[in-house]
Amino acid sequence: MEKITVSILCGGKSSRMQSEKGLVLFQGKPFIEHIIAAALPISNEIQLVTNTSDYDYLSYKKIKDIELDKGPIGGIYTALVHSESEINLILSCDIPLISTELLSELIAKHNAYFEVSVFSEANKIHPLIGIYSKKIIPILKKAIEENDLKMMRLLEKVNHQIIEVAGERSEQFRNVNSLTELNELNAKY
Repeated sequence: MEKITVSILCGGKSSRMQSEKGLVLFQGKPFIEHIIAAALPISNEIQLVTNTSDYDYLSYKKIKDIELDKGPIGGIYTALVHSESEINLILSCDIPLISTELLSELIAKHNAYFEVSVFSEANKIHPLIGIYSKKIIPILKKAIEENDLKMMRLLEKVNHQIIEVAGERSEQFRNVNSLTELNELNAKY
C-alpha cells in the first residue's frame, strides 16, 4: 500500500472551549492522544500542524502554518506542502471517538481518481476527516490568496468523493467544541 502521511490540525482559536482543543482531556488523556492512537495502525508518519508549543511533549513532527489565520484550508495547505506522501489523511484535533476501523475504511474506499475523499452522515459532510492529495496544493494556495476559506467551496473545486456513514458509527464524527459538549461526551462514555 502507498505511504500515507497523517496530519492532525491542532490550530484554531478554540474560543468556545477556552483552551487548546487537542489537549482537552477525555477518559483521562488529551483528545490528540486518542486521535494518534487511532491513526498509528495506519501510519507512523504523523505530523501536527500547530502554531503553539503546547504539543511539544509529543514526539511527532510539528509544523507551523505557512499562512496564519486561514482556518482549516490554511492547515491543510501547510500539511500537504510539508508531506512527502501523495495520499494524506487530514484530521481535526477535536474528534476523540474516531477509530482505526473507520479511518481504514476511508483509505480503502479512496482511489487515485479522486483528489479528496471525505465522510458524511445524515447529509452533514465532515471535511476534516479526509484523504487529501498533494495535487490540490495549487487550488489551496489560490483559495488562501483570494481569502476564499470555506471548506465546502474547496470541495466544489476538486474532484471529490463523499462516503456516507450511518448508524452508530457516525458517533465517531462527534467533534467537541464547547465545555457543554465535553460534559455530554463524558456523561455518555
